[in-house]
Amino acid sequence: MTLKFFRFALFFIATSAVITGASGQNDMRRPAPPAGSSEISACPPVKQFKPAQIHGTWRVRFTPAPAGLPADATLQLQRHAEFSESVAGFVNRELAPTARKPAQGGHAARAQLAGDLEDGHLTLDESSNGISITGAWNGKMVEGTCGRKITGTWKDMSSSAPPDAPDVPFTLERLSGW
Repeated sequence: MTLKFFRFALFFIATSAVITGASGQNDMRRPAPPAGSSEISACPPVKQFKPAQIHGTWRVRFTPAPAGLPADATLQLQRHAEFSESVAGFVNRELAPTARKPAQGGHAARAQLAGDLEDGHLTLDESSNGISITGAWNGKMVEGTCGRKITGTWKDMSSSAPPDAPDVPFTLERLSGW
Protein backbone atom coordinates (compact mmCIF):
# COMPACT_ATOMS: atom_id res chain seq x y z
CA MET A 1 0.00 0.00 0.00
CA THR A 2 2.75 2.47 0.91
CA LEU A 3 4.70 1.75 -2.29
CA LYS A 4 1.56 2.34 -4.36
CA PHE A 5 0.96 5.68 -2.62
CA PHE A 6 4.62 6.69 -3.08
CA ARG A 7 4.47 5.96 -6.82
CA PHE A 8 1.24 7.94 -7.13
CA ALA A 9 2.79 10.88 -5.25
CA LEU A 10 5.87 10.89 -7.51
CA PHE A 11 3.69 10.67 -10.61
CA PHE A 12 1.51 13.54 -9.35
CA ILE A 13 4.54 15.75 -8.58
CA ALA A 14 6.16 15.07 -11.95
CA THR A 15 2.91 15.72 -13.83
CA SER A 16 2.32 18.97 -11.93
CA ALA A 17 5.84 20.17 -12.73
CA VAL A 18 5.38 19.47 -16.45
CA ILE A 19 1.95 21.10 -16.60
CA THR A 20 3.09 24.28 -14.79
CA GLY A 21 6.44 24.48 -16.58
CA ALA A 22 8.32 24.49 -13.27
CA SER A 23 12.09 24.85 -13.37
CA GLY A 24 14.85 24.84 -10.77
CA GLN A 25 16.05 27.89 -8.89
CA ASN A 26 19.43 27.84 -10.64
CA ASP A 27 18.39 27.26 -14.25
CA MET A 28 21.76 27.23 -16.01
CA ARG A 29 20.13 27.50 -19.47
CA ARG A 30 19.11 31.06 -18.75
CA PRO A 31 22.04 33.36 -19.56
CA ALA A 32 23.09 36.08 -17.16
CA PRO A 33 21.61 39.47 -18.03
CA PRO A 34 23.96 41.79 -19.90
CA ALA A 35 25.57 44.63 -17.99
CA GLY A 36 23.36 47.68 -17.85
CA SER A 37 20.17 45.75 -18.59
CA SER A 38 16.91 46.39 -16.76
CA GLU A 39 17.10 42.92 -15.15
CA ILE A 40 20.00 44.06 -12.98
CA SER A 41 17.87 46.84 -11.55
CA ALA A 42 15.32 44.18 -10.56
CA CYS A 43 17.56 43.26 -7.63
CA PRO A 44 16.19 44.26 -4.24
CA PRO A 45 18.02 47.10 -2.48
CA VAL A 46 20.94 45.85 -0.41
CA LYS A 47 19.26 47.09 2.77
CA GLN A 48 16.56 44.43 2.29
CA PHE A 49 18.93 41.44 2.30
CA LYS A 50 18.73 39.14 5.31
CA PRO A 51 21.61 37.11 6.79
CA ALA A 52 20.21 33.84 5.37
CA GLN A 53 20.58 35.29 1.87
CA ILE A 54 24.38 35.44 2.15
CA HIS A 55 24.81 31.85 3.32
CA GLY A 56 27.09 29.91 1.00
CA THR A 57 30.59 29.88 -0.42
CA TRP A 58 32.40 33.07 -1.39
CA ARG A 59 35.71 33.78 -3.12
CA VAL A 60 37.80 36.43 -1.36
CA ARG A 61 40.30 38.60 -3.19
CA PHE A 62 42.54 40.97 -1.25
CA THR A 63 44.19 43.86 -3.12
CA PRO A 64 46.97 43.94 -2.16
CA ALA A 65 47.49 40.69 -0.27
CA PRO A 66 47.73 41.10 3.53
CA ALA A 67 51.30 40.87 4.84
CA GLY A 68 52.34 37.22 5.00
CA LEU A 69 48.98 35.94 3.71
CA PRO A 70 47.75 34.98 0.23
CA ALA A 71 45.71 37.34 -1.94
CA ASP A 72 42.95 34.73 -2.42
CA ALA A 73 40.88 32.76 0.07
CA THR A 74 37.51 31.04 0.37
CA LEU A 75 34.82 32.08 2.81
CA GLN A 76 31.95 29.84 3.95
CA LEU A 77 28.98 31.51 5.66
CA GLN A 78 26.03 29.83 7.36
CA ARG A 79 23.48 30.41 10.09
CA HIS A 80 25.03 31.15 13.47
CA ALA A 81 24.31 28.26 15.87
CA GLU A 82 23.25 30.50 18.76
CA PHE A 83 21.98 33.68 17.11
CA SER A 84 19.63 32.95 14.21
CA GLU A 85 19.85 36.49 12.78
CA SER A 86 23.66 36.32 12.62
CA VAL A 87 26.14 34.47 10.44
CA ALA A 88 29.05 32.19 11.24
CA GLY A 89 31.50 30.21 9.20
CA PHE A 90 35.12 29.88 8.17
CA VAL A 91 37.76 31.53 6.03
CA ASN A 92 40.15 29.09 4.35
CA ARG A 93 43.58 30.22 3.15
CA GLU A 94 46.34 28.37 1.33
CA LEU A 95 49.27 29.08 3.60
CA ALA A 96 52.88 28.31 2.74
CA PRO A 97 53.60 24.66 3.58
CA THR A 98 54.97 24.37 7.11
CA ALA A 99 54.60 20.92 8.63
CA ARG A 100 55.06 21.93 12.27
CA LYS A 101 53.62 25.46 12.18
CA PRO A 102 49.78 25.56 12.44
CA ALA A 103 49.50 29.31 11.96
CA GLN A 104 51.31 31.90 9.88
CA GLY A 105 51.78 35.35 11.35
CA GLY A 106 49.08 34.65 13.92
CA HIS A 107 46.69 33.27 11.27
CA ALA A 108 45.61 29.67 10.71
CA ALA A 109 44.82 28.14 7.33
CA ARG A 110 41.21 27.81 8.56
CA ALA A 111 39.83 30.50 10.88
CA GLN A 112 36.39 30.85 12.44
CA LEU A 113 34.06 33.72 11.54
CA ALA A 114 31.03 35.24 13.28
CA GLY A 115 29.15 38.42 12.53
CA ASP A 116 26.11 40.27 11.28
CA LEU A 117 24.49 41.65 8.15
CA GLU A 118 22.49 44.82 8.79
CA ASP A 119 21.23 47.26 6.16
CA GLY A 120 23.64 45.83 3.58
CA HIS A 121 26.68 46.12 5.87
CA LEU A 122 28.58 42.95 6.76
CA THR A 123 30.77 42.81 9.86
CA LEU A 124 32.71 39.68 10.76
CA ASP A 125 35.14 38.83 13.53
CA GLU A 126 37.78 36.27 12.60
CA SER A 127 39.50 33.96 15.09
CA SER A 128 42.35 31.61 14.25
CA ASN A 129 42.33 29.99 17.68
CA GLY A 130 38.64 30.17 18.67
CA ILE A 131 39.45 32.50 21.55
CA SER A 132 40.89 35.83 20.40
CA ILE A 133 40.02 38.00 17.41
CA THR A 134 42.70 37.80 14.72
CA GLY A 135 40.94 39.75 11.97
CA ALA A 136 38.09 42.21 11.47
CA TRP A 137 36.00 42.33 8.28
CA ASN A 138 33.86 45.35 7.37
CA GLY A 139 32.05 45.22 4.06
CA LYS A 140 29.10 46.55 2.12
CA MET A 141 26.95 44.69 -0.38
CA VAL A 142 27.32 46.11 -3.87
CA GLU A 143 24.04 47.55 -5.15
CA GLY A 144 22.71 45.92 -8.33
CA THR A 145 24.58 42.61 -7.91
CA CYS A 146 21.63 40.79 -6.30
CA GLY A 147 23.69 39.92 -3.23
CA ARG A 148 26.51 38.33 -5.23
CA LYS A 149 29.25 40.86 -4.41
CA ILE A 150 30.51 42.53 -1.23
CA THR A 151 33.43 44.95 -0.97
CA GLY A 152 35.17 46.27 2.11
CA THR A 153 38.30 46.17 4.23
CA TRP A 154 39.99 43.56 6.43
CA LYS A 155 42.26 44.43 9.35
CA ASP A 156 44.86 42.17 10.92
CA MET A 157 44.07 42.03 14.64
CA SER A 158 46.41 39.13 15.51
CA SER A 159 49.06 39.39 18.20
CA SER A 160 51.73 39.48 15.48
CA ALA A 161 50.13 42.45 13.66
CA PRO A 162 51.89 45.81 13.92
CA PRO A 163 50.00 48.42 15.96
CA ASP A 164 49.38 50.44 12.79
CA ALA A 165 48.31 47.49 10.60
CA PRO A 166 46.65 48.86 7.46
CA ASP A 167 43.11 48.14 6.33
CA VAL A 168 43.35 45.78 3.36
CA PRO A 169 40.67 46.09 0.65
CA PHE A 170 38.78 42.91 -0.24
CA THR A 171 36.09 41.76 -2.64
CA LEU A 172 33.79 38.83 -1.90
CA GLU A 173 32.10 37.15 -4.87
CA ARG A 174 29.51 34.43 -4.38
CA LEU A 175 30.45 30.99 -5.66
CA SER A 176 27.40 29.10 -4.40
CA GLY A 177 24.57 29.37 -1.94
CA TRP A 178 21.16 30.95 -1.58
